[in-house]
Order: sequence, then C-alpha cells, then structure tokens
Amino acid sequence: MVGAVRELPPESTQQAVGYPSLFLLVAFGALVPIVPTGAIVSSAAVVAFHQSSPFSLLFVFLVSAFAAWLGDTALYWLGQRGVRSRNGSRWLAALRSRVTPDRLAHAQERLDTHQVSVLVLSRLVPGGRIPVMLACLLAQMPLRRFVRADAAACLAWAATYQLIGILGGSLFPEPWQGVVAAVGLTVLISAVPALWRRVRGTGAPSGHEHP
Repeated sequence: MVGAVRELPPESTQQAVGYPSLFLLVAFGALVPIVPTGAIVSSAAVVAFHQSSPFSLLFVFLVSAFAAWLGDTALYWLGQRGVRSRNGSRWLAALRSRVTPDRLAHAQERLDTHQVSVLVLSRLVPGGRIPVMLACLLAQMPLRRFVRADAAACLAWAATYQLIGILGGSLFPEPWQGVVAAVGLTVLISAVPALWRRVRGTGAPSGHEHP
C-alpha cells in the first residue's frame, strides 16, 4: 500500500480521476455502509493539501459532502419504501440487521429529545448514522425534513474528516505519509465507540459501519 501511494500521478491526473472517484466511493459508502468513507475523504484531503491549486481542498469538501448527502437521501428513500410496505424491503431489513435493539432504543430516545441536532451528531460519531436513520424511518420523519437536516450533517462530516486529512498533510512532507497517517487516525476513531461499548458492557453492535 505504501509503495502504491508513494508514486502519486501528476496533479492534473489526480484531479481528473480523483474527484469523480471520490464522489462515487463516498456516495456508494453512504448507500452501502461497508466502505470507510471517512478514510477516503481524509486521504483525498491530504492529496489536495499538497496540490498547487487553491481550490483543491474546497472541491474535496464540496464533492464529499454532496456525495454523502446524496447517498443518505437515496438510502432513506429506499428505507421509507420498506416502512410503507406491508412486507417491508431488503433495504429496511439491512438497516435493522446493523442495529441492536438497545442502540435503536437509545437513538429513538435522543431523536425524541433533540430532533434535528441528533442527525448532525450521528454522522460525526462512527457507527451512529444507521441507528439514527432507522429511528427517523420508524418515526416516519418526512423525506423533505430528513434531507434538510442531513445536509447540515454531511457538511459537518465532510469538514471533520477533511480537517483530519489536512492535519496529516501538514505533519508530513510527502503526501503518501499523510495518507497513511490519516487512514490510521480514521480507523482508530472508528474503533473507539465500539471499544467503549464493550468496556461499558452494553454489547457489541450487530453490524459495523465505517465513518
């Protein structure tokens, strides 16, 4: 892996291939939560930090936020179809399979108390997005309301993981070193909530979602 990221392509090639790839990976990761989208955004930010274009970081931020929002919207819409259907749907079943009853109950309680702000925080906490989204679906939150709240959540999420990438890029002279550091940090961050739940004895989640 290190050898691959050492030899980065020219800047023009990075931009031509990187932004569409970033969009597709983040959107797919939001729709199918098995892709480490946080690490992808941080790595893209590291590469953008070392580019000469003053707008590289801005493009990474905008592309990441929009892709995450689009993926969330599509997943919520598919989940709504399952809630409204008497037989449910495989998308709703997939969401349920990733959330333990205690985590769902906790998300529902927070949603009742804090409403929209919970959506923003859920995207910043690794593994917190799916329980809160499922709680919104079961509470039959309208798609329009979810989309508005999720826009703020995706902007905050993109900014957070871009800052991690900028930190990695500023600490190391070579882009590949910053990428390795950013990926390691995002993996560590994603592991902390699960470890904390195990320490507290609340049980491990039934599924894992990358940030």
